Amino acid sequence: MVLIAGGWTLLVVLVAGVFLTAQFRDAAIRRFDQSLAVLTDDLYAGSTIENGQLKAPFLTDIRATRAYSGRYWLILAKRPDGSLPQLVRSRSLWDSDLMLSSDQIDRLDAAPGKTLFFDMRGPQDKPLRAAAILARLPGLADPVVFLAAEDRSPIDDDADNFARITAFALLILGGGLILAVVGQVRFGLQPLFRLRREVAWVRRGKQERLDERYPEELEPLAVELNALLAHNQEVVERQRTHVGNLAHALKTPLSVMLTEASQQPGQLAEVVERQAQTMREQVDHHLRRARAAARSQTSGERTPVEPILDELAVTLERIFQDKSEGRGVEIDWRCPEDLTFQGEKQDFLELAGNVMENAGKWCKGKIRVEAAPSGEARMLLTVDDDGPGLPPEERAQALKRGQRLDENAPGSGLGLSIVDELARAYGGGVQLGESPLGGLRVTLDLPRAEA
Repeated sequence: MVLIAGGWTLLVVLVAGVFLTAQFRDAAIRRFDQSLAVLTDDLYAGSTIENGQLKAPFLTDIRATRAYSGRYWLILAKRPDGSLPQLVRSRSLWDSDLMLSSDQIDRLDAAPGKTLFFDMRGPQDKPLRAAAILARLPGLADPVVFLAAEDRSPIDDDADNFARITAFALLILGGGLILAVVGQVRFGLQPLFRLRREVAWVRRGKQERLDERYPEELEPLAVELNALLAHNQEVVERQRTHVGNLAHALKTPLSVMLTEASQQPGQLAEVVERQAQTMREQVDHHLRRARAAARSQTSGERTPVEPILDELAVTLERIFQDKSEGRGVEIDWRCPEDLTFQGEKQDFLELAGNVMENAGKWCKGKIRVEAAPSGEARMLLTVDDDGPGLPPEERAQALKRGQRLDENAPGSGLGLSIVDELARAYGGGVQLGESPLGGLRVTLDLPRAEA
């Protein structure tokens, strides 16, 4: 809208400037021509014939008496052979002549007795505006041309000056109009800007629905957006219920199978128990992933990171206090006070807890945890340890579900796999690398709730 209005305004201003300048120039030339027409009429009316010779009238315009003053007149005889000998001339011409072109002579021949106006060059190659009339005088066999001319430089200078002033004034007017259009558009679209801001707040979890009042043109859109948000929330809640029902429906038969298998020892019972346990782990894994995916779609939960890291650090230091021959694990963690994870607290506990617990199992005594913003609406959680680390070729394998690189270490091999699946459900991921402490570095890319 601004571009269209601005382009149209500039076009109108340009056309108006050209039109006004042309009108001013034409008006000035018309006034100039009237003055020249009066001079030619005076020459025509006052000329007399004495003894077969033309005698010019006495003119009081002193400019015609000064050499090259810019005011000139000339009386010519038009011979049958087309020549134009001078009969009388003003003193201002001095030693110069005014020459008519063949086209100008033809125009005079076509309109005898009528005053015609045209441009020509004069003394010192100055531009002149001229008026001429072809007429016959009693006592002369040949027609006579009465010609008056004047320097038109003042007209051109005035027209150029007018054009500059007009251009400056119209540019100010055009700029003012464009600024007014910008202000009008900004003011008129302000409700849309407010609507966009509210939608962004809903997406970031600052509010659950659109609360502001909008003009009647936008109110139906706000109502539909609120209805869409409510519908999405209802779908997510329904999926959560289905996931919970599925968890109860599957866990009960699996528990019965495991109980029966444990009460009837034998090869078949061992196979049933092992497969049932695998099924339970698979069910827990996929149910956890489904819950995380459903929660990540709501985008309404906000979890402060600092208190959770503090709680995990205290808990894990107590759990691993007897590690390394009586020396406990020291966890150095750092996090901005206002850093907030965009998701549920339980999910962040599982993400950070699994990674920090894994570092506690393998470290020699030092763990460093750092959480910091990264880019727009993202955060990084980095956990370093001083343990043996992982070779590059084994890092991708460590993220596979159920994969244990050391069978003597405690655990089921699902820790990093769960972290990777949960982080992916939130649109992030896990990266394994070499830690500055000498062990393994685990980096989680997670969504960040904006302040």
